[in-house]
Amino acid sequence: MFDPEVFVPCDAEVGEGPVVDHAAGGLLFVDIPRGRLLRADLRVSGPATELAAIGMSLGAVAPRRSGGWVAACARGFGTLRPDGDLTVQYPVLDDPALRMNDAKCDSAGRFWAGSTELSFEPGRGALHCWDPQRGVRTVVEGLTLPNGLGWSPDDTVFYLADSMRHVVLSAPFDVRTGTIGPFSELIQVDDGLPDGLCVDVDGCLWLAVWGAGQVRRYDPRGRLIATVRFPVSQPSSCVFGADGALFVTSAREGTHAAQEPYAGSVFLVDAGVRGVPAGIFEA
Repeated sequence: MFDPEVFVPCDAEVGEGPVVDHAAGGLLFVDIPRGRLLRADLRVSGPATELAAIGMSLGAVAPRRSGGWVAACARGFGTLRPDGDLTVQYPVLDDPALRMNDAKCDSAGRFWAGSTELSFEPGRGALHCWDPQRGVRTVVEGLTLPNGLGWSPDDTVFYLADSMRHVVLSAPFDVRTGTIGPFSELIQVDDGLPDGLCVDVDGCLWLAVWGAGQVRRYDPRGRLIATVRFPVSQPSSCVFGADGALFVTSAREGTHAAQEPYAGSVFLVDAGVRGVPAGIFEA
C-alpha cells in the first residue's frame, strides 16, 4: 500500500485533469500547455494514445453523455468530438492573458472550471460553471490559480484549491441548484502548492502537492492522516479508478531528466479505499 508505480510512462509537460471515462473506456488526462488529450488503458500499464491536439492550452475534459467530451480550454468552454475536433461554444475568456485550468463535473452533470491569468496575477482567477440547462455563469471571482475541484460524498460540500495562495477551500454546496455558499479555509499547505484533488467514499481528500513530491490524504476536517511519496517533485492531480486504484498525474516542466526520469508520467497507487464517482456532462 502507498507504493507508487509508473503506470503510464509519459513526458507530459504538465500532465493534469485525470478522469476515468467508463463509456469510452480508459483513463483520460491532458498535457495542458501542449493542448493534448491522452488516453491510457485502465487494465494494463503502458504508453498513452493521443486523442486530440487542439492547438491551444487544454485544462481538463469530462465525458459527455451524448458522446465525446466537454473541455476547459484556453478560450473558455467547448466540446471535443471523438475524432479530436474542438468547438469552442462559450468563449468566456476573451482576454488572451487568461486560460482555463482544472475542471470537473458534479454529480448533476454540471461542468465546473477554474480560470487563471498566465503569470498567476493575484485576483485574476475565477470559478465558472457550465450548466447544460442554464448555460455558463461565473460563480466566484478574485481567485488566483483555482485548482483541485471536488465534492463530499453526500454532495453538501464543495472543495477548491487556490494553489498560489497555498490553501484548499471548502463551501456549502446545493447539488439541486448548483449553488455554492461562502468559502472558508480548510487546509493550509506551506511546503508546496496544493494542486489537483479527489475525494474518497469516507469523505477524505486526496491532494497532490506540487513541489513536495507527495499526495496527501486529509480527513473532512482538514487534518492530515496519510502521505504518499513519489519519485517526482511535481505530482499534479489524482483520480480513483476501481478497487482503490489511485491514478496520479505529474509534470516534467522545470525538472531535469537525469534527476527525475519519470516526471510527466502517470503513477498508480493502491489507496485501499474507493473514490466518489466523477460526474458526466448531461448534454
